[in-house]
Amino acid sequence: MPLRYTLRQLEYLVAVGETGSIAGASQQVNVSSPSVSAGVSQLEEELGVKLFVRHHAQGLTPTAAGREILAHARYVLQQAGMLRDLAGDLSDSVRGPLSIGCLSTFAQILLPGLRQSFVAQHSDVRTTQIEADQSGLFSLLRQGKIDLAMTYDLDLPRDLTFLPILALPPLVALYETHPLAHLPEISVSELAPYPMVLLDLPHSAEYFLSFFTEAGLRANIAERTRDMAVMRGLVANGFGYSIINVRPQSDLAPDGKHIRFIPLSGGQRPMKLGILATGGANHTRLLSAFVSHAQSWIETRADTLLSPHSNSG
Repeated sequence: MPLRYTLRQLEYLVAVGETGSIAGASQQVNVSSPSVSAGVSQLEEELGVKLFVRHHAQGLTPTAAGREILAHARYVLQQAGMLRDLAGDLSDSVRGPLSIGCLSTFAQILLPGLRQSFVAQHSDVRTTQIEADQSGLFSLLRQGKIDLAMTYDLDLPRDLTFLPILALPPLVALYETHPLAHLPEISVSELAPYPMVLLDLPHSAEYFLSFFTEAGLRANIAERTRDMAVMRGLVANGFGYSIINVRPQSDLAPDGKHIRFIPLSGGQRPMKLGILATGGANHTRLLSAFVSHAQSWIETRADTLLSPHSNSG
């Protein structure tokens, strides 16, 4: 008998299973809720089994049969993706969807230009992006919601593979009249007595604070924020200094006040910017092409895009 269900319906099924609701699945696959609901209902009718228990105001829960079919649906979709990649290999082309995750602290600096340059070379590729913190990127990769992630080599799990591209030494961000702002470089011992604005993101915060603990010192944390722009605003307005690795393209905070960026002395370990993926992910032509392109694009722009440059004023 011919199959009467589609890969698209299987995508709807998996999306509902992952999000627990029609509305959530609709957002995930970028299709209207009625279309998702109809697709799942048609799949249930074709397969002759009930896939979900529907709860009022509590979403959908897979039935026992639904859980088993969900597992097989994920496998079928994975195989379909491999078939698409094989077709690309045979036709010597790079094509298909590519979902890129990026650490939120530098996504706005790096990812839009990188995506644009890649798609300009490979017009059959459709890219999307998701910003998250380090832990969030690990989770998105393991769930298959992103194909790869642009991030740092911070507390990387063993089940994921990291390709380093660029080493980024730490910088101190200070307001213009800070007592240390005139120095060519600053040590941790010089910073310790002054108030600190900590960029308080998972893994990153521990990295910044390790500079002090390794020197037998304690950071004087006055402010905490998870937002890079807020951190720059607090620094520029005299609430304290901060430590970063990615240099903003402007010496101005969001409110227009100036910030100085000075190297941190002492030989602290730099963060390494690179690409994180699941094991074997770069075996597909699409992912291999993106990894190669990203490596070249970042390296050729390192001096102007990410590395420290002279302060204004």
